[in-house]
Amino acid sequence: MRILHVETGRHLYGGALQVRYLIEGLFQLGIENILVCPKASAIGAHFSKTRFAEVLEIPCRGDLDFRLLFGILAAIKGKRPDILHVHSRRGADVWGAAAAYISKTPSIITRRVDNPESRLVSRIKYGAYKKVITISEGIKEVLISQGVKEHHVTCVRSAVDASEYGKECDREWFQAEFGLPGNCLVMGMIAQFIERKGHRYVLDAFEALQGSGPDSYLIFFGQGPLEQAVKDMTERKGLEKRVLFAGYREDLSRVLPCLDLIVHPALMEGLGVSLIQAAASGVPIVASRVGGIPEIVRHEVNGLLVPPADTGRLASAMKRLLEHGNLRKEMGEKGRRMVQDEFSIKAMVTGNLDVYKGVLEPRAAG
Repeated sequence: MRILHVETGRHLYGGALQVRYLIEGLFQLGIENILVCPKASAIGAHFSKTRFAEVLEIPCRGDLDFRLLFGILAAIKGKRPDILHVHSRRGADVWGAAAAYISKTPSIITRRVDNPESRLVSRIKYGAYKKVITISEGIKEVLISQGVKEHHVTCVRSAVDASEYGKECDREWFQAEFGLPGNCLVMGMIAQFIERKGHRYVLDAFEALQGSGPDSYLIFFGQGPLEQAVKDMTERKGLEKRVLFAGYREDLSRVLPCLDLIVHPALMEGLGVSLIQAAASGVPIVASRVGGIPEIVRHEVNGLLVPPADTGRLASAMKRLLEHGNLRKEMGEKGRRMVQDEFSIKAMVTGNLDVYKGVLEPRAAG
């Protein structure tokens, strides 16, 4: 079986990291992989150094860059894949469907976000694919509510390498790396600095906790267009000595076990790979009850769920976990076991492969 993957993300995290896990897992099962990606992308650089996939770099500058269509068509013509698997948006969803239609190649798309689209757009775009894979049941429900047929959608959850995140905390390194005192509690938020991730609610809640809870610090991990705005907000609140901006880190597997709590007050979220990573590291989570988040953050099991944009409830949940170390430990252990049981790379790879086989079987019978 030969799969042509299209991934337009330029960084090796989030959806692109899931594509890496999938391709490497498929390769181990004897599947041939070709990766179409933008020039100078991190995932392209990664696979260019391995035998897991052949890399085809093409120009891609956004949703309306029609060169992506011609690049996918050229790849299909040259490699003759059994299936075209489109993994990202940024125009790939539309151009991928067009390329599959023109070339009559069976096609699949993975949908990783839960933001709504019009019913007409959803029916036309997703109807052009043989199958739609969602990374959470929450996203699946969104698509069905927008007119996509239920039998046309399959949920295959994202995964993490649980063994990579099962390390012990190197406390001395952690405190030196971030300039932290030895007796404080540390919360983290791992997300792009964009509006729907809800950074401002974390800051408001953290401000409300000052003087009323344990000595604590907050670290933001990530980058994005609103980073400076969040920094400005931090200074206006007088929290600059308690709130740190760590940027994008490639060593989260080393950082996460040292955090006492992860906070994720997103307004919309397909699933949240960083939440799976946190749970795999044994860190309890406070998050919004939106999208696919309740599938990884189970209320009163491995974390606490609060209504979106509710600063008061968010602050109360944060305070509760900060004040009860035994509860944090208990929830962290339950989260670790849950990831091992339900969010393994093997399960994700097998789920995608089952979809491939289901798409190809009618064709083979015909």
